[in-house]
Amino acid sequence: MNDEEFLRQFEAAVIPMEQWHHREHIRVAYLYLSRYPQDAAIEKICSGIKALNSAQKVPEAIDRGYHDTITLAWIRLVQCALAEFGPAESADVFMDKHTQLLSKRALLFFYSRDRIMSAEAKARFIEPDLAPLPQSGKIR
Repeated sequence: MNDEEFLRQFEAAVIPMEQWHHREHIRVAYLYLSRYPQDAAIEKICSGIKALNSAQKVPEAIDRGYHDTITLAWIRLVQCALAEFGPAESADVFMDKHTQLLSKRALLFFYSRDRIMSAEAKARFIEPDLAPLPQSGKIR
């Protein structure tokens, strides 16, 4: 599916959960960050994930549903790669060039498991406890 169709499905909250994985989260972040000012992109990404979870009736639990710190930390990593290396001709090409973004465990270089899986981290963004996230522009 091309990037435009993917975003249409995301915005309509119709992507089936069995097709909504880490790569798709990174794809959404890249597409919005490459098309909109950072604040607008963050709002679209976060509200879109929440809408998709709601439409798919994803239960809220410590390990399920929307997680603010995980979402915003990944947005920061995607933004840094985008700022450093620039956009690609498609989201798939960008992700293929930046495979480090596809490792779900990458956040554990920055966060201890206890910190990132806390109720506080789920509810609101918290800074990491192991190493600082890279900075590239403003992330709320």
